[in-house]
Amino acid sequence: MKLSADLKAFEGRIGHSFADPALLSRAVTHASMSSANRDDNQLLEFLGDRVLGLVMAQALIEVDPDASEGQLAPRFNALVRKETCADVAREIDLGKVLKLGRSEMISGGRRKQALLGDAIEAVIAAVYLDGGFEAARALVLRLWGKRIASVEDDARDAKTALQEWAQARKLNPPKYVQIKRTGPDHAPQFTIAARLENGTEAQATAASKRAAEQAAASTLLAQLENDA
Repeated sequence: MKLSADLKAFEGRIGHSFADPALLSRAVTHASMSSANRDDNQLLEFLGDRVLGLVMAQALIEVDPDASEGQLAPRFNALVRKETCADVAREIDLGKVLKLGRSEMISGGRRKQALLGDAIEAVIAAVYLDGGFEAARALVLRLWGKRIASVEDDARDAKTALQEWAQARKLNPPKYVQIKRTGPDHAPQFTIAARLENGTEAQATAASKRAAEQAAASTLLAQLENDA
């Protein structure tokens, strides 16, 4: 199988040349484009999530071997959560090479957080199957390197930090309001707004209410810091 020019360029962006190009093609194929002759990336996403988790657990222990499990857990969650995966995917322009069905194309699938997060995990799995664990580990450390170094800042509980911000300014605690729920029952997507009584708010979408609340709080905190 010969890769398209876009996928060859993508290989350069991630720093891995595939011995089996079909793996990369499958990793960037969304379920909306699957057919009897074309596999999608769902199983690769499942595998990649586990590979990412193992790499991150090992990296965090190597960076801080004296840390307790209680200290490592929030750092780990900050590095592997869907929002972080999607950010990494955007940095390497993964959305550009995704193979999407017409409905996903129309609805802006190349920019969707959940879709991008799943796709980068599928790419990790493709590299793992193509080159082994060390190749996948090298890929993850390249793409996540600066985040691992600054993970303590990213691991802050955003809801707690936002509440502390409000209290310091004598505002009532922020409220979290569900704006909408989409998707099937087995894979829902929740859009939550984090609102302050002064009218400032931010929204985020995730696969659980808790994750959406944390993401909305994190986005609002970033806005407040930029406005300061």
